[in-house]
Amino acid sequence: MANPEISNNIPLQKKRRKGVFYELFIKHPLLTLMIAPAVIYVFVFSYLPMAGIVIAFKDYTYTKGIFGSDWAGFKNFAFLFQTGVIYRVTINTILYNLAFLTVDITVQITIAVFLSELSNKYFKKITQTMLLFPFFISWVVAGAIVFNILSYRFGVINNILTYLGKEKVDIMNNPVIWPPIIVFFRMWKGVGYGSIVYLANIMGIDQEIYEAAKIDGANVFQRIKHITLPLLKPTVVILILLNLGNIIRGDFAMFYNLTGNNALLLDVTDIIDTFVYRSLMTMQNYSMSTAAGLYQSVLGFFIIITVNAIIKKVQPDYTLF
Repeated sequence: MANPEISNNIPLQKKRRKGVFYELFIKHPLLTLMIAPAVIYVFVFSYLPMAGIVIAFKDYTYTKGIFGSDWAGFKNFAFLFQTGVIYRVTINTILYNLAFLTVDITVQITIAVFLSELSNKYFKKITQTMLLFPFFISWVVAGAIVFNILSYRFGVINNILTYLGKEKVDIMNNPVIWPPIIVFFRMWKGVGYGSIVYLANIMGIDQEIYEAAKIDGANVFQRIKHITLPLLKPTVVILILLNLGNIIRGDFAMFYNLTGNNALLLDVTDIIDTFVYRSLMTMQNYSMSTAAGLYQSVLGFFIIITVNAIIKKVQPDYTLF
């Protein structure tokens, strides 16, 4: 004979499942109406364009259109890898994003901890405003700033060297100096906005924990080491996971506006996004550009799945899914 408790639970579970639909679409139609624009936006601009992925497998021409062009199979991918450029730009993209991730998190946490320890609220607000200001500067303006500082003919650095009687230095065309410059300007522009996330997390920590630590004789550095940083760990891990999903994607606006289309710097500044743009502008090859974009998306997907699986084994509470 079946257990009455188990048999009675089955319809209750079905009721709960139906209840979710009822709560969302019948009982709270206004909430559904509020979320509808976001759902429509994501569907129109994120899902519908996926139909264009088919271009990567076709010999696309303007006259025949997307669905009328001849099938090319994996020819575009083969050509992409045979050129050898894709390996270079992939390595550059990953290395830059790892550098951005390391420097950004380190500097943002340091500033957030520093701001949380400030007792003068006016100085704290002024510091936050100054740090946040670069976030609102476009990369076009940032590129102009870099040019006016580093330019061989008009740059501030070379004007100072000339005034001191020294020879000018061609910084703009020196590949060695550009990776640190790009990492610095990325940090400079995003440090204010990024530190807000960590500062908000720190402000949410129970102040009684800090008070108890003070009573026990812990100084400011001990409180940071044993309270603040450990409690920031979940936020840091989640943000790292979210950023790893984009580790194969580069900030096209930043790279293009800071370095321009300087062929002398391609070995160290060329990333997948600038390579796709250059392919479109010089060769007008939409098929190969789409293949590169698809390769970029698939690789990023597998990276985040792999990292999430590893973290799930080590610390299940910190995973995204």
